[in-house]
Amino acid sequence: MSAAPIRIVPAPRPTPIERLLSPFGRFMATETSGGIVLIVCTVIAVIWANSAWAGAYHHLWETGVTVGVGAWRLAYPLHYWINDGLMVVFFFMVGLEIKREVLVGELASARKAALPIAGALGGMLVPAAIYTAFNAGGLGERGWGIPMATDIAFALGILALLGPRTPVALKVFLAALAIADDIGAVLVIAVFYTEKLSLGALGIGLLILAGMALANRLGVRRPAVYAILGVLVWLAFLKSGVHATVAGVLAAMTIPARTRIDTRDFLDRGRQILDEFDRAGDEGPDILTNHRQQAAMTELENTAEAALPPLLRIEHGLQPWVAFGIVPLFALANAGVELHGGMLAELGSPVTLGILLGLLLGKPIGITLFAWLAVRMNLASLPAGCSWKALHAVAWLGGIGFTMSLFVTNLAFPGHEELVNSAKLGIFAASILAALMGWMLIRRLAPAADAVP
Repeated sequence: MSAAPIRIVPAPRPTPIERLLSPFGRFMATETSGGIVLIVCTVIAVIWANSAWAGAYHHLWETGVTVGVGAWRLAYPLHYWINDGLMVVFFFMVGLEIKREVLVGELASARKAALPIAGALGGMLVPAAIYTAFNAGGLGERGWGIPMATDIAFALGILALLGPRTPVALKVFLAALAIADDIGAVLVIAVFYTEKLSLGALGIGLLILAGMALANRLGVRRPAVYAILGVLVWLAFLKSGVHATVAGVLAAMTIPARTRIDTRDFLDRGRQILDEFDRAGDEGPDILTNHRQQAAMTELENTAEAALPPLLRIEHGLQPWVAFGIVPLFALANAGVELHGGMLAELGSPVTLGILLGLLLGKPIGITLFAWLAVRMNLASLPAGCSWKALHAVAWLGGIGFTMSLFVTNLAFPGHEELVNSAKLGIFAASILAALMGWMLIRRLAPAADAVP
């Protein structure tokens, strides 16, 4: 997840509007704020769906929305625009994080990547097996992908709340595991939740993706170019039958991650430009009339742009929109499970039970077991300063499926409202219990500074 911006020098004196909005800015800069907004929207959705205005809740998301001109129009319900439109941006962010981790992060080398990949693999296979054991041959059979997911925002948010009790290496492990888990989820969506395939539309989408990759190789660094081509890729995938969110991840893979100048060159150029800006002060102190200073500032801006990869600029620019807009709106539109007097009986349904046990037990068991096997086979090593007890405690947070699990639910059970409600009940119960178990187990750990390897 993107970090809050770091101040190198004091900020200029704030304007009145900046002073007015500063409390919101401080809230958005905290690690847990996105999770708080997500929880609030979830609570609102559940209350709304069980209130006297429940009809208005469901009617709102079925409202038709048409975009386009003349014969070139897309007409879908609002719910569809959120799940298959806005969530593409969320998956695009996931793709950017995957690419960054593969290039320079915890997935950059086979040795470093082995432990989180093994944990993610176990955290997908064991929950899917548990779910299938309860639902094989039944109406809910297609939902085996639901308990495979981990909600990275919630999981890392809980770790942030726990502060120094969690070794930093385990925070990195959980983030890398969630990224690897996302790769698996995207593959599952692309391969197993594709109904009808239009090879023509898919071919067009792949050709446009090739064009984006070519633009990267030619040195095109303008985000607007990739945004326009990315929308065309989304449209092609939307018509192809492959779920459109896969387009978001694939488009992210084409975004340039290289710098045009290295850090030493940036320092040298920056000093020269600032010296020129200082000398240009002889022409007058007002930037509105000092053309040499204007030119120096433009050159400094271009130099900074050349030193910062487009991948980072786009990721940082999208992060607040995704964390505080798209994901909470998705929760508001999808978390409205109807609670009723027969809930306890519904907890015993194969779908609810499969998801509940898959997330709550399958995730921590699968993550810990496969990580242990990777270490025993000498494919990976336990992070420095971490114990197996600590890794198992963090593995419980993998059982927080929520956003991704809700997303897969809509793909697995289209038109089956009863199965969707059963799945949501299992997701909510498992995510809450997994969060509480992870919280309690991690709180019993020694502070990171005192952790025993």
